[in-house]
Amino acid sequence: MPELRIKSKKYMEPKAVFEIFSQINQVPRPSKHEERISKWLQDFAASHHIECVTDEAMNVIMRVPATPGYEDHEGVILQAHMDMVCEKNGDVQHDFMTDPIQTYVDGEWLKAKGTTLGADNGIGISMALAAITDPNLQHPAIECLFTVDEETGLTGAMKLQDGMLKSKRLINLDSEDDGQIFIGCAGGIDTLAKMHYEKSSISNLQSSIAIRLSVSGLLGGHSGDDINKGRANANQLIVWFLARIWPQAEIQLASINGGNLRNAIAREAEAVLVIPMAYKEQIRIEWNNYVAQMEGVFGEIEKDMRLELETTDMPETCIPSDKAYRLIMALCECPHGMIAMSHDMPGLVETSTNLASIKMRDGYIEVNTSQRSSIEASKHHLKWAVEQALSMACDEVTHGDGYPGWAPNPNSPLLEIVKKAYIDLFKAEPKVLAIHAGLECGLFLEKYPYLDMVSVGPQMYGVHSPQERLSIPSTERCYRWLCQTLKSL
Repeated sequence: MPELRIKSKKYMEPKAVFEIFSQINQVPRPSKHEERISKWLQDFAASHHIECVTDEAMNVIMRVPATPGYEDHEGVILQAHMDMVCEKNGDVQHDFMTDPIQTYVDGEWLKAKGTTLGADNGIGISMALAAITDPNLQHPAIECLFTVDEETGLTGAMKLQDGMLKSKRLINLDSEDDGQIFIGCAGGIDTLAKMHYEKSSISNLQSSIAIRLSVSGLLGGHSGDDINKGRANANQLIVWFLARIWPQAEIQLASINGGNLRNAIAREAEAVLVIPMAYKEQIRIEWNNYVAQMEGVFGEIEKDMRLELETTDMPETCIPSDKAYRLIMALCECPHGMIAMSHDMPGLVETSTNLASIKMRDGYIEVNTSQRSSIEASKHHLKWAVEQALSMACDEVTHGDGYPGWAPNPNSPLLEIVKKAYIDLFKAEPKVLAIHAGLECGLFLEKYPYLDMVSVGPQMYGVHSPQERLSIPSTERCYRWLCQTLKSL
């Protein structure tokens, strides 16, 4: 069995949790490709003689009976998702469909080598499995619900069938803040836009030069949790400069690509341009000025930001000039970032949007955005604003089905039990909050409106980016908290 080791053994507890997490990280589990992790979970249940069922979506439900003395206590559901966000640095060779995650310990932190770590939400699965296989832990009947595709559509939660769950209480293990209990989350919706075009030949080929603009080294991060932290968006940095220089030179746009996933702030982007040779020095001066300005805006936050300009091979084709110009203007108009703060919960982002990715496809350019809000009307108003902006250039704009928010219930009986368990252990009161990120709890309520729910988890930073790291001491505290809660139910 693989083990995660650390010089100071006190940070390796709980051993069972980290051993399970190490095994999970050997199993590729990109969103929408959870076949192997679903099978691994079924095999885990079989090897521990645990009742296990699956549904058509590949969600996995394990059921363990109450321990002696807890038979007449109300049961509980422990819930986490199987899939992980697959982000890596541009210089890292890693295939998320085949390669295991390479983890290492840095002080009190568990990290991955140039990729996302998968603690979101592999550590939630690990804590649940450690709890139900601990022969010494007292608890009521437990159902473990492990869902697929949380990160790119919540389709596992959407396809969960009525009647699959028996208990009326649910602890979601997908939060990322030490000592905090979440009782509400934002709803969200995705918007996908496409601009179709016929490729054009490069004009004035003999008197032109090709240059590549690139942005890298940004923090990126979770498009919900990190959207209000003032981080740069690589897509914006590229299009802002293109809009700035477009009137000054006869620019031909050969390609533009940036970002990756709808729920991650874009960390890298690049564009290839063809410009008249006579404008080369002018464009370089403009770029240097622009870099200095962006360092002034983002330098205190984005300390590793790299904005580079270099000559490159001449492309064979380009985007027609009129379409390219409209695309750049549309992307400049497309909102990104925090839109409004909550009036009900101080410090909570209410509404935001993420200009997630710009991708060159065969014959069209695809722009992906995601909108979040704890107010349903605001979510749809923002979706229409994004559509209006992108329609300046894109001939096809569609919206996903979206998912509902989770309205806070400050009078939750489960909340009081979880709070008391924390106080009993740590002699301090946990914070009770709502989160701007999306959780599956809102969808569970649609199918099981009687559910009493909370969400907890250990401290993580940089999720949805290669900077993702998990606090080892916080994981130990969170697991103790979970066990204390189960004993208290």
